[in-house]
Amino acid sequence: MKIAVCSEGNDLAAKVDNRFGRTSFFLVIDTDSLDFEVISNTENQNGAHGSGIGAVELIAGLGAEAVLAPELGPAAAGALRLASIPAYAAGGLTVADAVSAFKRGELTRLDA
Repeated sequence: MKIAVCSEGNDLAAKVDNRFGRTSFFLVIDTDSLDFEVISNTENQNGAHGSGIGAVELIAGLGAEAVLAPELGPAAAGALRLASIPAYAAGGLTVADAVSAFKRGELTRLDA
C-alpha cells in the first residue's frame, strides 16, 4: 500500500510535520517494503491559499491510498473525502514510527 506522510525532513527519521497543506515534504511510502519517494511541497507551502486542496491533488496524483498527518483543515479533509483517501492522526511521531503505528492499526481516522 502507498501512503503519504507529511514530513519535516526527507527521510524516515524525520518528524511528522505539524502542517498538512504547508508541509515541507511528503514521503510517499510503500508500507510493505518501506521504499519511499520524497516529494517537495514547495508550491503549496508558499501559496497564498488553497494549500490543503493543492496538497491533496499532489498526493492523489502520486497514487497515495492513505495520508498520515497530525490534523487537517476542513478544505483538505473534504478534498480527501472526495478523492476517497482516508487520513490518520500521526502527530508527535517520526515518520517511521507513524508508518509502524499505521501498519498495526493504532492510528485514529481524522476524516471519520
